[in-house]
Amino acid sequence: MKRAYILYIAALVLFGTNGIVASMIALPSYEIVFARTVIGGLFLVAVFAARRKRPTLFSLGRRAWFVVLSGAAMGASWMLLFEAYRLIGVSVSTLLYYCGPIIVMALAPLVFKERVTAVMAVGFGAVLIGMVCVNGLTPLSGEASWGFACGILSAVLYAVMVIANKKAVGVEGIENAMWQLVFACVTVGAFTVANHTGELLVSASSIAPLLFLGVVNTGLGCFWYFSAIKRLPAQSVSILGYLEPLSALAFSAVFLGEQLLVVQILGAALVLGGAAFGELASRKNPPDRLPGIDK
Repeated sequence: MKRAYILYIAALVLFGTNGIVASMIALPSYEIVFARTVIGGLFLVAVFAARRKRPTLFSLGRRAWFVVLSGAAMGASWMLLFEAYRLIGVSVSTLLYYCGPIIVMALAPLVFKERVTAVMAVGFGAVLIGMVCVNGLTPLSGEASWGFACGILSAVLYAVMVIANKKAVGVEGIENAMWQLVFACVTVGAFTVANHTGELLVSASSIAPLLFLGVVNTGLGCFWYFSAIKRLPAQSVSILGYLEPLSALAFSAVFLGEQLLVVQILGAALVLGGAAFGELASRKNPPDRLPGIDK
């Protein structure tokens, strides 16, 4: 359990740099995501092949469709998130994206039969109020309105990804991350083929950040992420997940010079403070574990 928490936190901080790295790549958002899933997927396929283990996906029967759904949702969510990065900035986009854990939290009692204590509900109430401050008070016009829509839709698909992945009992660790990226790549690839015209040109200055985004942020990050969430309660996945927007806010302020309004800073404080409060509550009153996932 301790190792799972460490891997999950490390992956979240790494994901917090996605917007910074993406800002260095001169490509449309869906092409960045396509290249990311191809490079990250090939990296994990190579690592999995080197281990010489037989894939378990094909022995899951109907449960394999949860893996397919999770990967497809992840690919679509990333496309929307990277488009939001371009239109409304990294900090606000990331906070919008992390409405996803709230959706997971709301559905956990129905989908996973996990308990939600009163203290945890208070923590998530603060998160919801914070989200209103961050997102609801910003004037929408032109591309900004589409950017906000992309951020919210990416959050919905994030929730689908997490729920489907936790339902895919039997595929774990690096194989889980590998299949996630394979099916994400297929989804994003189909969209890219349908929408791209002309040649795919990558400038010399974009090659290094694109490789870093694919191998490190995607390949290694997804391996850590999916290795961890299979062994953690849905509420812990949701609450600790707010370390990603915290790191993204810090990185975007330092490296991109992005600034939030005072009310948005207050909202971010409520989001992160409520998340930390809820996490402390879950430690004192741990929710039921998923059957068959952890010992």
